[in-house]
Amino acid sequence: MKLGRIAPFVVLSFAAACHESHSSADTSAPVRAPAAAPVGTNPGHAGYGTPLTPTGRDKLAAFAAGCFWGVEDAFRHVPGVVATSVGYAGGHTTDPTYERVCTHRTGHAETVLVEFDPARVPYEQLLRVFWKIHDPTQTDGQGPDLGDNYRSIVFTFDAEEAAAATASLQAEQKHLARPIATRLQPMGAFYEAEAFHQQYAERTGSHACPVRVSVDSL
Repeated sequence: MKLGRIAPFVVLSFAAACHESHSSADTSAPVRAPAAAPVGTNPGHAGYGTPLTPTGRDKLAAFAAGCFWGVEDAFRHVPGVVATSVGYAGGHTTDPTYERVCTHRTGHAETVLVEFDPARVPYEQLLRVFWKIHDPTQTDGQGPDLGDNYRSIVFTFDAEEAAAATASLQAEQKHLARPIATRLQPMGAFYEAEAFHQQYAERTGSHACPVRVSVDSL
């Protein structure tokens, strides 16, 4: 076990302190046995900073849009998404854990890694979902969750994704009165978050980090 990868009940105490929008009822929700999930939980063979490799013809995408519990729940409802996992990306340290990221000293953002089948869902559609589920004009936060760990980012895996993300951002800006704060940057190391955070909404039935639209509409 890596230093700082602590047991779920300890992480729970940090969750209440880091996610300001969570009530005590949200964070104390009982953990239920996961049902048979139609979407997998191991995108790109995600690990703790290990290389990411999608399966077969699948591709990878990654998004930061605030609290990763709700963002992951949203992408798991998108047809064509094969697997998801939550973790930390975009930072400058090699040992991020939830409690360290919450100090705002590691530079990491709460990130959802998505493996998708491009024959079923194009990358451009994932970008449309990204804009739809959060407020991209808020800097370093979403709603009451404030800090650089909640900043809005599209992490790109290649030049094709970078071009698509740039075009999508420019198109989205035309519909918004305020400037978009979302950053576009190449994907670096992805550090999978603690087990407590994985598929949180799906496991617990708690939507402590709601997104801006009904996930069933995605």
